[in-house]
Amino acid sequence: MSQNQYAPMPPASPAPGGAVAGDPGRTLSIVGFILAFVIPLVGLILSIVAMNQSKRAGYRNALARWGIIVSIIVMVLGLIIGIVSAIAGVLSASVSYGY
Repeated sequence: MSQNQYAPMPPASPAPGGAVAGDPGRTLSIVGFILAFVIPLVGLILSIVAMNQSKRAGYRNALARWGIIVSIIVMVLGLIIGIVSAIAGVLSASVSYGY
């Protein structure tokens, strides 16, 4: 009875839906990337967390990196637009039309 009576196990199949399970930050990076356009501060935080989770697991997460980049760009543009709008509001309020 030294022979193995059972056939070897087949290799594990991918997770349902065809996605390969493994990267723990994948879903969070998708959510962070989408929120980077809508709520950039939350998108930035989620993308950073996703990047750290992926890095800890040994994966490179390009979508999390893009989420960080897009969040920063949207926040900087929002800040610039806010400052320009505030300056324009102050200047237009101080202009006298002579009525």
